[in-house]
Amino acid sequence: MSWGSWQAFWAMGGYGLYVWGSVGVVFALIGLEVLGLVARRRGALRAVAQARQLKEAGNASRARVAARASQGAP
Repeated sequence: MSWGSWQAFWAMGGYGLYVWGSVGVVFALIGLEVLGLVARRRGALRAVAQARQLKEAGNASRARVAARASQGAP
C-alpha cells in the first residue's frame, strides 16, 4: 500500500481504529508476557536459593550430630 500522507497512513483506508487497536492489544499482551516471565524467573531463583539454604542447614546439623557422636555425647 502507498499512502499520500501521514494522516492517510494512520487512517489505514478507514480501518485505522481496528488496525491500531489490534497493534496496541498485541503490544500489551507481549508486555504482560514479559512481566510474567520476569515474575516466574524471580520465583524460580528464590526457590533455588531457599533449597540451597535448606541443604546447607541440613549439612550443618549433620556435622553437629557427627561431632557429638565422635565425642561420645548422646
